[in-house]
Amino acid sequence: MDIKGLQKLTLLDFPGHVACTVFTAGCNFRCPFCQNSDLVISPRLNPSIPEEDVFSFITKRRGMLEGICISGGEPLLQEDLIPFIKRCRELGLLLKLDTNGFLTDKLSAVIEEGIVDYIAMDIKAAPENYAKLVGLRRFDVAPILKSVDLIRSSGIEHEFRTTVVGDLHTENDIIGIGEWLRGEKHFFLQKFVDSGALIEDGHSPASHEKMKEYLKIIQEYIPEAQLRGVD
Repeated sequence: MDIKGLQKLTLLDFPGHVACTVFTAGCNFRCPFCQNSDLVISPRLNPSIPEEDVFSFITKRRGMLEGICISGGEPLLQEDLIPFIKRCRELGLLLKLDTNGFLTDKLSAVIEEGIVDYIAMDIKAAPENYAKLVGLRRFDVAPILKSVDLIRSSGIEHEFRTTVVGDLHTENDIIGIGEWLRGEKHFFLQKFVDSGALIEDGHSPASHEKMKEYLKIIQEYIPEAQLRGVD
């Protein structure tokens, strides 16, 4: 895989587990508020981390690390994702996959292999507003809808999460997402943070009060929804 980053320890990315996170290159979206623009726009300008270096690190940390998160970019773009995951599992690690959900066939293949323990899918907006939030003029939301259904019926522990951007999301988005994902167990509204490396400058976080307001709205449809990244 084309790995561009390795977070050696995280207590947050894989709920309930001590884990590390690898970040893969490339993405099929151009979300204007993306915090990892270097992985999306110009991945070739950043040095890759050899897979063997990652596995050497994992081997040294066996007994301490419980899992590995594969994030991006969009990991499902990696042609050798499944062999990489299988090798991680051979080392005794649990696997969490982050995805934007557009590559449904590849997501289905991973699920059918039975090699992931947790899936986190980003929900960018209500279905009718997806094109704007993924930064593409022409966008077919059908694969996104299909992936949500696939994950919900997979039997794999999962979460859906929406990063709320103050100037891009509206109350109607929150209502639309709630209606769409009604009854989910794990859903998070995440507060947008300007990393300084956005695809499009000028975007701002929602206020603390607005995040609380949106949480109340979403909890009408998803009672167990929570805020993430909000003090």
